[in-house]
Amino acid sequence: MASHSLPPLPKQRIIVGFGGTCLDYLAVVANFPKPDDKCRSRSMKMQGGGDAANTLTCAARLDLNPRLISKIADDMPGSSILRELEADGVDTSFLVVAKEGVTPFSYVIVDQKTNTRTCIFTPGHPPLQPDDLSPSNLEDAMRGASVVYFDGRLTYTAAFVAREAARRNIPILLDAEKKREGLYDILVLARYAVCAAKFPQAWTEAPTIGSALVSMLLRLPKLKFVIVTLGAMGCIMLERIDTEQPPTEEVDVDSLLRSLEQRKDNTVTAPICISSEVVSMRAEGIGTVHGKLFLGTAEKIPPSELIDTTGAGDAFIGAVLYGLCAEMPPEKMLPFAAKVVSRLPFAFSCAKVVSRLPFAFSCSFYFGLKTKRSRINSPRHNLQEESLYNISFWLLTTIYTHGREINVNKHILCFL
Repeated sequence: MASHSLPPLPKQRIIVGFGGTCLDYLAVVANFPKPDDKCRSRSMKMQGGGDAANTLTCAARLDLNPRLISKIADDMPGSSILRELEADGVDTSFLVVAKEGVTPFSYVIVDQKTNTRTCIFTPGHPPLQPDDLSPSNLEDAMRGASVVYFDGRLTYTAAFVAREAARRNIPILLDAEKKREGLYDILVLARYAVCAAKFPQAWTEAPTIGSALVSMLLRLPKLKFVIVTLGAMGCIMLERIDTEQPPTEEVDVDSLLRSLEQRKDNTVTAPICISSEVVSMRAEGIGTVHGKLFLGTAEKIPPSELIDTTGAGDAFIGAVLYGLCAEMPPEKMLPFAAKVVSRLPFAFSCAKVVSRLPFAFSCSFYFGLKTKRSRINSPRHNLQEESLYNISFWLLTTIYTHGREINVNKHILCFL
């Protein structure tokens, strides 16, 4: 089999992430219990979580140098989070540790029948405040950074940090999951936004996704592109392109999106990107934006192989951060991010995707990404190649969790 190598690593690999980190207690059940029912878990796992922590873990596994600004307490969950992040290569020197308080934590219940998960989040205290971050600490955190990422939480302090990033002309990427008080103060400074499926229309009150994306770019003049993730349907991206002579002909953005969808080849299982030409996109009653529209597909995975995907969106954003550092065009960045998300560790039914891999083996075993946890030497492979090699093999390993040994003998299909 031929060997392919990743393109040279980005010269600018430092990124800063601000937001949540917590400890997840994940329980796998056969069926989600009804009210007042009791049920037995099939497996249990305790591991680090939180959007910002997950995203930066993915970035570290992609050989970026992420620095995390967040807050934990000096307790057992906080110590566990700290050890895990450091082992994964995330710079925790800017993490605030409260001497007294509680580290955030979540209960995650994974339903094997429906492949869904239910999260119950308990915020930590005291919350992260601007006074926790000294000017010298912020200066050190942002020195040499290519981009500052925000997960949309802790908006009051996040806006303070975002203003510091903007003052230093460091690009900002915001994960806009849902409407939150104070989120606009970050959005207005952002150069890039990645949104959950419902956010654009909820925030703009536009009638369609296409018109909502146009509205966002018009309302947020600093925004260069906005991506909306659609799960198994892939993603849509609208990129603003400033030209000296904008196209004179206007195209309805919803009609343009439908034309891109008609160009999809449903027989192709690997992620692809379909793009428009540079056009003037019109949203009725809203306005016009000059740029390109992109439709990114997700990798087609058989339903029988689907497992819980807690952290999938975080892994997608981690890959987008890599794409920005590597100056990837959208045509390469979107399929790359989709491929990263689809590389699921099958050895534990409620495992995180690439953003979190809590086993003795690392995600580098799946697609050749170096990580400090890797115990297996694997050549680096090019995730951007159009064709990927399918390899079936048997995995026999031991996973350690809560001091117990769980022997796993699992047939895995992975793509190298």
